[in-house]
Amino acid sequence: MTVTAPSLLAAPGASAEWSAEVHRDEQALIALAGDLRDLYDRSPAATPFQAYEWIKSWWGWYGTRGRLRLATVRCRGRLVAAAPLAAGVRHGFPVLVPIAADQSDFTDVLLDPAYADGAVRHLARALLDERGWCALDLREVRPGSAAHLLAARWPRRAWRTPSSVCLELPVGAAGSGTGIDAVLDRLPGRTAGKMRAKLRKIDVRGITAESVPADRVPDAVHALLDLHTRQWRGRPINPEHTRERFRRHLAEAAAGMVRDGRAAVLQYRWDDRLVAGDLVLIGHRHVGAYLYGALPDLRSRVDVSLMMLREDLALARDRHRQSVSLLRGDEPYKLKWRPTPVRNERIILGRTAAATAYAGLARTRAYLSERRRGGPGAPAGPFGSASRLLHD
Repeated sequence: MTVTAPSLLAAPGASAEWSAEVHRDEQALIALAGDLRDLYDRSPAATPFQAYEWIKSWWGWYGTRGRLRLATVRCRGRLVAAAPLAAGVRHGFPVLVPIAADQSDFTDVLLDPAYADGAVRHLARALLDERGWCALDLREVRPGSAAHLLAARWPRRAWRTPSSVCLELPVGAAGSGTGIDAVLDRLPGRTAGKMRAKLRKIDVRGITAESVPADRVPDAVHALLDLHTRQWRGRPINPEHTRERFRRHLAEAAAGMVRDGRAAVLQYRWDDRLVAGDLVLIGHRHVGAYLYGALPDLRSRVDVSLMMLREDLALARDRHRQSVSLLRGDEPYKLKWRPTPVRNERIILGRTAAATAYAGLARTRAYLSERRRGGPGAPAGPFGSASRLLHD
């Protein structure tokens, strides 16, 4: 454990004592559970991927002993910032990465905005005092995230470059133009008419949607993943989705998040037969359609994506959220809804001179990966013309 010396800084309206430390003991995740849950509630920019239940479950199934780096900042004893990180090696460089980054669509740190100025400075100092790493790599930072404040205050070199595109659909203002109606109103009249006909077909067939209570969530997640695997049989599937550790992580995380109102598992039944399942993560501002599964033959009978989108939008409306995020990827089946694209950024914060080489290599590998996928590739230049060196 690395501990920074307490200091006195100005907090909102008064002088307050600050302290920061970096925890390496895995028991810290358990001991700080209440504080981390409370801080998440006070962190409006945080997404469900920073919720305690998500990171704790992931660490239990994926984490490596000795690699936890949980940086925390307190003001007069109250937790006001936290960065749940893990130490690792990427491309031969020692780095820090957010816990659960590989299974998360957004990465960030937790920050109470009432203490932002002092909390960010102390968080940066605690991380820089921690030895053994050259760069902090935040791959999927959403616009408006607390990580942007950390990058702006970072006293050494920092880079950012465009990352994944996420697509969002507005829930709509209260009234008749909400939910699926608000989305269909964005489409050409002929297309919207066809979609409404498909919704009537779903209703006529009697397919029902049920939100699963927390005590039944683990079984529901296992059933969802079984459907997901069947749905992708014979086609390329994310291999992690077929592994037991992912199954156990998702079941454990979803159960806690549903209990706390931070997720919902929806099951769709036709004549009492389970035909589809959907895991929706509920953030402060939006809900995210994370993973679903459906019987392969269901697609030939109804529009599955439309059926689930209607329920996800209704959930967002009922929880007073602004939008439904279709999360990473701009696949054609998402684009037909005319969603709003929101681009994440990759932020790399350097600690040592080796960070420059790491950032350049990371940029090059991202460019080549994009080209292999047939995309337009990343902008030209040593770190991309669309990328910016934040500061020296």
